[in-house]
Amino acid sequence: MRRLVLLLAATIFLLTGTAHAATPTDTRITGAVAAWAHEPLYVDPDFSTVVDRSETLQVISGQQVPVFVAVVPTGEWFPEKGDAELLAGRLAAANGKPGVYVVTDGDRTYGVANQLAVYAPSWTYGTGDDSVSKQLAAYLDGVEQTKHSTPEPARTTPTPPPGPPREYPEEKFTVGSAIGNGVAGSVVGLIGGGFLGGIVLIVAAIATPRRRKERA
Repeated sequence: MRRLVLLLAATIFLLTGTAHAATPTDTRITGAVAAWAHEPLYVDPDFSTVVDRSETLQVISGQQVPVFVAVVPTGEWFPEKGDAELLAGRLAAANGKPGVYVVTDGDRTYGVANQLAVYAPSWTYGTGDDSVSKQLAAYLDGVEQTKHSTPEPARTTPTPPPGPPREYPEEKFTVGSAIGNGVAGSVVGLIGGGFLGGIVLIVAAIATPRRRKERA
């Protein structure tokens, strides 16, 4: 019995360790979730000197929907591979609360709606002179509540790459198709030629009496 219990415990340990190894912890996400337990703003230590915290919190508190903001570094070298909307979705899933989740790196501001019937812009671009609070305010100005949107969880998986371009079957050459195309072209040519010939005859018929009158 004791051996069975030990075997069971070892199996659970191995499975748990494998799961944790397969899903590495993103300190930006854990740091944001821990901070959001106290206030809706998380600032990465590398950005602490460039964020106007009091003004940014004032912008957040003035919104009609819950807003959670993370000022963190982003880029191709992070787990989201430059997809900041994906990072915002993972932040939303980790926090587990409805709201608009915003990620800003001091240059661009990205966001997603999580379990809310609102429209949230994919991203906005700020100028180098704008503070974080101004960039956030500009982004949140584009958030609109709507009755035409069903509250859904934010995306937490990468967007599938685009598929290969559609290929159309190449038309094979056959004697029948060549004859058909030639006949069709001949018919169009005859119709067009007949139409132009008719116009020429009409113009000539009108001009002939005038010439006779001039000679008389």
